[in-house]
Amino acid sequence: MGRYGKRLRIKSPLFRADREYVGGDSELEPQKQPAARPGRGIVDNRRQPRFKLEVKISINSRTCGLLKGHTVDISESGISAILRIEVPLGELVELEFTLPFGHVVVYALVRQKRAFRYGFQFVGSDSTKEIIQATCRQLAVEQTLLGES
Repeated sequence: MGRYGKRLRIKSPLFRADREYVGGDSELEPQKQPAARPGRGIVDNRRQPRFKLEVKISINSRTCGLLKGHTVDISESGISAILRIEVPLGELVELEFTLPFGHVVVYALVRQKRAFRYGFQFVGSDSTKEIIQATCRQLAVEQTLLGES
């Protein structure tokens, strides 16, 4: 159970903790955490809820090359990941990962860094946006049906 005492269990092809696509049951937790506005230190509510999701992710950076990591959570507007190598804030990178509704290759801006955890904001591509939105919609429906909203 997460720090907010909410757990979402869905029956769909997702991922196990070993971060490999396996199908079957999996658990995702909504992450309702405030975000700090860059440079202002002002806390505001996020536009979309975040859901815990641990999958392998590849980051193609112009300055750092190809990096491997694993995700922490996802929303319709972005994803966070743990990386071992530093990526410059503000850089446009290419992300590649797999969600229950399909494989995703999307461009993103590096928006936040806290220790080894990075926040990426998705940009562009309507086709990948549909996959990401479908995943988040399913998680929101399951959460509502379980009374965990």
